[in-house]
Amino acid sequence: MSQCHCEPVCVYLLVAPPSRSARQQKVTAGSLDVHPTEKALVVQYEVEASILGENGGPMLGERKEGQKIIRVKSLSPTTDVAALARKVVEECKLIPASRLPQVEQLLYYLQNRKSSPVEAKGVEKKEKKTVKPKDLTPFEGTELNEEASITKMDEYVELLYEGLPEKIRGSGLILQLARNPDNLEELLYNEAALGALARVLREDWKQSVELATIIIYIFFCFSSFSQFHAAVSHYKIGALCMSVVEHELKRHDMWREELRKKNKSAPENGSLRRDQDKTLRKYQALLAKQEQLLRVSLYLLLNLAEDTRTELKMRNKNIVGLLVKVLDRDDEELLVLVVSFLKKLSIFLENKNDMAELDTVERLARLIPCEHDDLLNLTLRLLLNLSFDSGLRAKMVEVGLVPKLTALLGDENNRQVAMRLLYHISMDDRFRGMFVYTDCIPQLMQMLYDHGEEEIDVELISICINLSANKKNAQLMCEGNGLKMLMKRALKTKDCLLMKMIRNISQHDGPTKPLFIDYVGDLAAEIRAVEGEVWILECLGTLANLTIPDLDWELLLKEYNLVPFLKDNLKPDSAEDDLILEVVIMIGTVSMDDACAVMLAKSGIIPALIELLNARQEDDEFVCQIVYVFYQMVFHQATRDVIIKDTQAPAYLIDLMHDKNTEIRKVCDNTLDIIAEYDEEWGRKIQSEKFRFHNNQWLDMVESRQVDESEPYLYDNDERTDLFYSAVEVFLCVVILISMSLWIRDVGDVFDQTSSSPGRPVTAYGFRPDEQLFSQYS
Repeated sequence: MSQCHCEPVCVYLLVAPPSRSARQQKVTAGSLDVHPTEKALVVQYEVEASILGENGGPMLGERKEGQKIIRVKSLSPTTDVAALARKVVEECKLIPASRLPQVEQLLYYLQNRKSSPVEAKGVEKKEKKTVKPKDLTPFEGTELNEEASITKMDEYVELLYEGLPEKIRGSGLILQLARNPDNLEELLYNEAALGALARVLREDWKQSVELATIIIYIFFCFSSFSQFHAAVSHYKIGALCMSVVEHELKRHDMWREELRKKNKSAPENGSLRRDQDKTLRKYQALLAKQEQLLRVSLYLLLNLAEDTRTELKMRNKNIVGLLVKVLDRDDEELLVLVVSFLKKLSIFLENKNDMAELDTVERLARLIPCEHDDLLNLTLRLLLNLSFDSGLRAKMVEVGLVPKLTALLGDENNRQVAMRLLYHISMDDRFRGMFVYTDCIPQLMQMLYDHGEEEIDVELISICINLSANKKNAQLMCEGNGLKMLMKRALKTKDCLLMKMIRNISQHDGPTKPLFIDYVGDLAAEIRAVEGEVWILECLGTLANLTIPDLDWELLLKEYNLVPFLKDNLKPDSAEDDLILEVVIMIGTVSMDDACAVMLAKSGIIPALIELLNARQEDDEFVCQIVYVFYQMVFHQATRDVIIKDTQAPAYLIDLMHDKNTEIRKVCDNTLDIIAEYDEEWGRKIQSEKFRFHNNQWLDMVESRQVDESEPYLYDNDERTDLFYSAVEVFLCVVILISMSLWIRDVGDVFDQTSSSPGRPVTAYGFRPDEQLFSQYS
């Protein structure tokens, strides 16, 4: 038989001040109907309450309306409706027996009604709800055999003035009443009861763990509702709970120290061993009671921390330190509560810094993995909050969380949080190599494959982009048909983020780069296609990374007519700066081929580069890449003559020879050394400029020195002049000889470089342009 569950939604009762006057209450049933969205009946009723005077007449009366919702969640097509209706009428006193046919008819209607959207999404909402600590249940020792009544509150309060056993009994009976939300409002107005409870807690909490647990539990019932927080704060229960938690943690340390000393003695005879076992059992019993007290105290504090001002007061009293210390416990329900509290606190910078100082990550690491699903999920979410700090991310790697988190990628309930944590760790280049030694990359590649044509989750593609910036990770991604699968999906779906991942893979030298030869035609075709600028940028960047000697760039440029595209996008403001920069890098890549360099020179790209250099002379990245294009072109006879004789590129390079940026100076020097070798006139200018720059201070001194005719000399005028010019001539000779030897050495180095295949130099910022992190999606 299906069961029904009667749940009061709002019940209004007249609440009178505590007195000896008699009360009279009358409840009248009203309408009965079905709930609009749930499987439930709604009962309307009216409460008429009055206080009788000493002569028996009504002194004060009030009438309120209310309703009760009777949920019948187990109602199904096979349920016996008649039997369920009788059960509802028996259990709900608001429905008279005469209305049994009406109840049966309403239940039959609910049985045949189609599920509402709210019911249909019930399972989905349940999966997405926030994980919270479970509600407190009666602790061992807090249950009494007798049933409490709200009319006997005065008797229970009187017990609080007796001995310790009576105080425990009286507070236990009040707890029974407080656990029913309908009684809280009436209890709130009983100031004598609440005042007595607060006094007993303040005076006797150290004498009895059981008494302290029961009284704090009573105030916890109030703290579960925001409207009662002011009353809890009025009696300073929060501050008392902080003191209780701090004291109990110190006691626990003392117990453990005593137990350690007894275990250290290692008794051999049976009596000492029995004594040791007895001590251990006593410790475990005390620990169980203490954890009950800690749980109810911390839960009350968590409820009060709803107000950020109250939370700040707790922080000033070291709530973070107390909570972190409790993480060493083994009680899972207590740990769920503590981790929930820390997760709430971790969104504030000051609390996060406190957790970092207290080695919180090390304590949390032992909880992963664990069999308690809620505890595992909350721990991961707390770690996710902490992982925004780079120092704490390093600590997570240090304590071995990477393989543990990787193992959780197969857990559907925790996969998303684990992946976000791994993504944060992968943002740091130092830790990307750690993923090579786990099965993270094969799992991620399988997830990409399983998505089919569906949109890839942003967490999944983000971590793949970060990891692909590591060479060994990229090689793992390309194993088997990995690259083929990625290219096929990217070209079909035009997924810019997936192409960014492929672009990162293409930047690495080694066995992965030749794999792209099969796809250069597809990439070139995408560049010419009318697609979004971001898509073209990623395809162009991938193609520009392919510095493969066997690739026929000339055929590729002709077949897909790429030269006009490159030239058109060199104009300043013709496109976004990122795309223009990739065009320059692409030109630098294809310029390594002699035939391509000639084709580009004839198309007028060199003047376009100089124009772009003028327009972007303040941007070090543009300047470095354009100079690198000139460096590549001066290796080829045809383009070298154009650069030297038909343009002012050497003059620009001379100006940039003394740039503040180290990388720009390096590329300029190499380029100018080659120009000086092939053109005598420019060679003299370059040599003169280098000499002037290196000896600038001495030349300024010589030029500015004027002879003061009135100054007395130790030597006569002719003798002084001869000595001065002799010194100058000697110095000039020495400088010229040193400069020539350095120049010859540099030219030799250049020719050594030309004999091998030069790779693209680092950019103005010390990294290659195609090694940029996935920052825009971080």
